[in-house]
Amino acid sequence: MMRELPAPPRAAEFSELISKKVDEARASGGTRETVTVDWNGQQAHVEVIDLPLNGLYYNPSTHRIRAQRSHDPEKEAALEKDPWSAESQDYLQFLLKASPANPNVRDKDFDTLRDSLQEFGQNDPGLVTRHGVLVNGNTRAAALRELGQQSMRVGVLPESFTWADVNAVELALQLRKDHRRDYSYINRLLAMEEQAALGRTPEQIARDFRIQVRTYHQERWILSTIRELNERSRTGGGNALRLVDWEGAQERLKELHRLYVKLETVDRDQAEVLKELRLAAILLNFSKTDVRHIDEDFLKAGFDEQLPKGSGGAAQPQSVSVPGLDLEVPAASSAVAEARAMNDEILRAAAVVRSDAPAIGDEQKASAQEVWDRAEKAFDKAIEAAGRSARLRKRKQLAPARLADACASIDQCVSDLVQARTARSLDEEQFDEALVKLRTSLLKLAQQAGRGLPQPGEGVSWLLEAVSAEGSR
Repeated sequence: MMRELPAPPRAAEFSELISKKVDEARASGGTRETVTVDWNGQQAHVEVIDLPLNGLYYNPSTHRIRAQRSHDPEKEAALEKDPWSAESQDYLQFLLKASPANPNVRDKDFDTLRDSLQEFGQNDPGLVTRHGVLVNGNTRAAALRELGQQSMRVGVLPESFTWADVNAVELALQLRKDHRRDYSYINRLLAMEEQAALGRTPEQIARDFRIQVRTYHQERWILSTIRELNERSRTGGGNALRLVDWEGAQERLKELHRLYVKLETVDRDQAEVLKELRLAAILLNFSKTDVRHIDEDFLKAGFDEQLPKGSGGAAQPQSVSVPGLDLEVPAASSAVAEARAMNDEILRAAAVVRSDAPAIGDEQKASAQEVWDRAEKAFDKAIEAAGRSARLRKRKQLAPARLADACASIDQCVSDLVQARTARSLDEEQFDEALVKLRTSLLKLAQQAGRGLPQPGEGVSWLLEAVSAEGSR
């Protein structure tokens, strides 16, 4: 999580330059530019000065690219070892310019920011520590450097600020209502997790992120699930899925959580099976509308039987001992175990397919791709069949649903009729015309309802008798 980082190279020299410029700004006597910082529930106004870009460092702890750091495990390890090296700073600059969902692609929002800076200049100052580490404005610094600018306007934090203070200030600036560029979804989840690790309550965190407490708990469940899946995806060669691989799945993961919570109280095993199946479909990049077909009806209709099975393993135990207690609880059902085994195989294949590690051989890559393609084809077939079934159910239920709506309207009409007569405001002529239309509609309904039914039910029989009586008049 968060750690106290060492000072960057030439920190003392740059700190002296910063102190000198701050003193000059205070002594200038003119109107001083300041930037407001939220810290510990208070607001502080810090001096804004102009600093050379070549002396500023990107913040390795910035929340903006926290998840994206895992894009390249080797460079992330080097970043952890020495965050101030040229290689580590270049990696941070690369990520600041990259798309959050796919770091291999340049971010269009970055180009928009760069073009704005080129046309209008820097409107808002960044924020730095006394050692020249950017707290706010990392992306702007990357854009200014790309434009060939030599300096950047920044506010300077007090010398007493720790790294915990730095992270808190960055988060507070991002969560202001006037922020211009949101953190990516996974980075917001990581920021919430960090705040919880600091001992803050769910109510406090939810208030800062401007969400409801139940949404906060939902987000924590999603991040916990992602971390579990990434660990389950780890192969013998050390390849594993990364946090960044789940960017773009926000809505599908939230819908999964809502379904899981609803089913868990009724049937825990069914909830676990659907969780595994939906997660596999999300990983295979199926759309939100496709994933929605994986529901209770999906299992009832047996579409899950069309999906590939896991590669086996030891037989599942009937019960599991609780460590430290003389108790045993039932183990997961065979259906849950099969769903997990299938998903584990897909997770491990995805880890290899999405990895750029040179150590992965062509044979391993081809084998993983084969597993991926087989799973994708099976899910596509099962989801398509479930979609057809859902459309058929909808057609079957459409006529009864419309009749139920008509009944509700008639019931409301009875109430409106009583009120209109009480107030002596009923338009009897229009009411009579509406009843004539109702009779015509009922005659048409009876004509269609009686077709092909040798033994009609009670409702249809009543309708046919009513129409027959009407016709005999």
